[in-house]
Amino acid sequence: MIDKLEFLIALAHEKHFGRAAEACGVTQPTLSAGIKQLEETLGVMLVRRGSRFLGLTVEGDRVLEWARRIVADSRALKQDVDALKRGLSGHLRIAAIPTALPIVAALTTPFHKRYPAVRYTVISRSSQEILELLGNLEIDVGLTYLDNEPLGRVSIVPLYTERYCLLINRDAALAAKKTVTWAEVAKIPLCLLTPDMQNRRIIDRNLQIAGATASATLESNSMIVLFAHIQTGQWATIMPEKLTRSFSLADKVNVIPIGAPDTAYTIGLIAGPREPLTPLVTAIMLEARRAASSLGDLAG
Repeated sequence: MIDKLEFLIALAHEKHFGRAAEACGVTQPTLSAGIKQLEETLGVMLVRRGSRFLGLTVEGDRVLEWARRIVADSRALKQDVDALKRGLSGHLRIAAIPTALPIVAALTTPFHKRYPAVRYTVISRSSQEILELLGNLEIDVGLTYLDNEPLGRVSIVPLYTERYCLLINRDAALAAKKTVTWAEVAKIPLCLLTPDMQNRRIIDRNLQIAGATASATLESNSMIVLFAHIQTGQWATIMPEKLTRSFSLADKVNVIPIGAPDTAYTIGLIAGPREPLTPLVTAIMLEARRAASSLGDLAG
């Protein structure tokens, strides 16, 4: 039964029988047969079918909610028993917003020392994608904004606050200033994250409050791309102050705090709402609480 529920979760996410089968590591006929058997067991149609996947039925949506709970509990049970037998091990899947990626090491490094048998996958995603991945059981925890856009029912550990700086060529007109305002920043061409990123929406909102809009000459969903362009000294950008400490900036770049207003947003670790949490998630949330004090500027 558990494997068939996992088939349904994968199909709801992939919206394609072939891709869902591939994600589950089975053939497409096996996946289709498994979902058919699930429908026969429950006595309802779960999937609307045509020449392709057309979505879930009303009953399918309800079963999907239960499937996520049951599969999560099943995984937690296996992990709990394994931890009792062999100590904490397994695969910890983490998704982080691009501006928080350098902070992941502050969690995984001490965690690896405590639990050397644990493996990690770390991916970069937008804040909305992180919530979707949690809901689909595709990640265990996410590193994201806590207080700017709705999170729903999640477990939270605040880590630090994100404040913003202007990175600009040392020969530019604003480079000699100790602080700049959002209104001043709005007057220069910038390279920024893409609009689907919450960091960009925050920047756009602050500029809007200052009565302006961003003049973005380059957009990317990668902080590495932005830093590569800043290093040339030909581009300016807005980045979190903590992130600027994680990279070696070229001598030709100045980092200037942005005020008026001085805005700050809390970044933290989130996990799904289920209780009890799996042993791995419980342990990494505890590690996050330890790390919060050293990261400083903790909000909340």
